[in-house]
Amino acid sequence: MKKIAFFCIPAHGHTNPMLPVASELVKRGNTVRFYSFDAFESKIRATGADFVSCEAFLGELTEKEEAGLKNVSTTEMTIQDIRITLSMDAFLDEEFKAFQPDVVYADSVCFWGKLNAWKHDVPLVVSTSTFAFNQMASQYLKHSSKELADMIFGLPKISKELKKLKPYGYKVKNALSLVQSDNKTDSVVYTSEKFQPYSESFSCHYVFVGPSVFSKTEPFKEKERPLVYISMGTVINDRPDFYAKCMDALKDENVDVIISCGNALDISVLRELPKNTKVYPYVDQLDVLSRADVFITHCGMNSVSESLYMATPMILYPQTSEQQAVARRAKEIGAGVMLTNDSVQGIRSAVLEILNKKSYTAGAEECSEDFRSCSGPAGAAAFIETAPHESEGFDIIEELNKTSGKTQILYWLLAAALIVLFGLLTNWKYIWIIGIAAGVLSTPITKAIQNAKYNSLIEKCENKRKK
Repeated sequence: MKKIAFFCIPAHGHTNPMLPVASELVKRGNTVRFYSFDAFESKIRATGADFVSCEAFLGELTEKEEAGLKNVSTTEMTIQDIRITLSMDAFLDEEFKAFQPDVVYADSVCFWGKLNAWKHDVPLVVSTSTFAFNQMASQYLKHSSKELADMIFGLPKISKELKKLKPYGYKVKNALSLVQSDNKTDSVVYTSEKFQPYSESFSCHYVFVGPSVFSKTEPFKEKERPLVYISMGTVINDRPDFYAKCMDALKDENVDVIISCGNALDISVLRELPKNTKVYPYVDQLDVLSRADVFITHCGMNSVSESLYMATPMILYPQTSEQQAVARRAKEIGAGVMLTNDSVQGIRSAVLEILNKKSYTAGAEECSEDFRSCSGPAGAAAFIETAPHESEGFDIIEELNKTSGKTQILYWLLAAALIVLFGLLTNWKYIWIIGIAAGVLSTPITKAIQNAKYNSLIEKCENKRKK
């Protein structure tokens, strides 16, 4: 039996999938010590794990910092994670000496967990609460101009904070090395290989266990009339305007409506509710989804996974780039429709489309069968118990990296040759036109070459397996 230290950030979407894994490990006779925050204490203790509060290390936030976190600023979240790591340093040094964990199981963005695993030479397994993202899967991420600006202008601030880690024995090159998915780090991903984008590009250090849930409930859709469930998650859920439009859109339809709005919203601001609508701060989401026929969702990974687990098609209304990636994949498998028009009429049309076209339900049902065939928390627990894992087989990403540098060099050599030829044949005064064109085209061309090489490597791997 092993001693396993769990670490997570103070977020429901990251903590919830770790809870069934903790419960499974405890049932197997392991000792689990879960380093978390007071809001999650009762849930953690219910798994049988030991709860260790990290509440005292959160610190006070300025209004600007708090606003950044609410707006899901990558820069602000990274900086706060680094500062929490520093404030916890002496405490965790003592904890690691006293507990002496055999394995650390840390959320992918919980820096203090990951950094202390490396610092104390303890095998690390990463808990991945969304898709695993490498250079191929990251093509699903479409950052807004605001998000790009936040990342670009935030880099100097992040670099400054990272330098503060070195005197404490933490070795880290950059923030990307803390959050990126590489093929040498043991990782548990709470989805299936089929649903994970570019799953073939991930090594045997990854295990795709499907949704990590306690519920054994089967979908049950038989009722007098359809049920529409609406939730914007636990972070960006203070949306009275959107909830009001949903109620207006569905008040005269032959449906029942349940809205879960969280504690951030004062329900009284919604005024008089339509007769077919009920609003709650929180609900048992899996129970509601087991009966729901449509789910209007912000597309957090947990919400989408639970919806598909319960065979419920979705109206996809993502608010961040990560949620956009999840929404895109749900649409690709035919289990949802994007809400491109969030007016009253747009919401009504989207709901009626889901209800009137059985193909969406069929897509959700197919994914439900796929998810339920995965190993789940038991598979995650077995993977953690046997960490660290050895590298085996062909590393597709490593092979791609070998050719990407050559591709860039060849591309710019060709671009330089064209610039010179253009200057010789026409007028050197206008060579800047070719230079700008080369810059604009570099990303789509090199990406197309990379995808072609990736497909070639996948075919090569499949041929090897057949032999």
